[in-house]
Amino acid sequence: MIEIGPGRGALTECLLERAEQVTAIEIDPVLVHYLRQKFRDALADGRLALIEGDVLKTDVTAVLGGGRAAITGNLPYYITSPILQRVFSLGAAWVRGVFLVQAEVAARLAAAPGSRDYGFLSVLAQVQARAEVLFPVARTAFRPPPKVDSAVILLEPRAVAQVGDVDGFLRFASACFRHKRKTLRNNLAAVYGRERLEGVEEGRLRAEQMSVADLAALRAKLEAGA
Repeated sequence: MIEIGPGRGALTECLLERAEQVTAIEIDPVLVHYLRQKFRDALADGRLALIEGDVLKTDVTAVLGGGRAAITGNLPYYITSPILQRVFSLGAAWVRGVFLVQAEVAARLAAAPGSRDYGFLSVLAQVQARAEVLFPVARTAFRPPPKVDSAVILLEPRAVAQVGDVDGFLRFASACFRHKRKTLRNNLAAVYGRERLEGVEEGRLRAEQMSVADLAALRAKLEAGA
């Protein structure tokens, strides 16, 4: 089990009761010192490994040493996307992710095409994983209470990603969603040229109307005409 941002170790305690081994990654040195005192026994017998560092700079693959793990944590809103990209980059090394995130972020991760919440974050998650909002968590559950509500989301890796070239597809999808209210023709004109897009029927649509499969098919069509 890998825990991102254990804080004062409330979730860590529960994880240690269930997992054979927990690796917690914490960036705050004050909290790291606190955790070392609180979990002295678990650290001594090897059930807990504590890494002081930034999860975005930590080589999680090396930490796993060829093994596989479930990943959890309370993800800060401003780095949710980079952390998820980091998780997805682990490939077969992660078996599931269960994260507490801002409620609107959870809705976006699991959103269906055509819905208000569907956007690039939805595509980023769904091209490589299945996303399900498990339950809401009210702001009153925290001390001090934040200004927003949260939700717990489950991410399970797809056996096979929906596209072959994931990195290339995500760059394409990012361009498609560059301006949310603009059509694909307008968003992609700088990449493929307006003339080529004029003859593409999907060009009149907005990216939020397209599923991952639809976007992949559009990219293949445009690349074939390059």
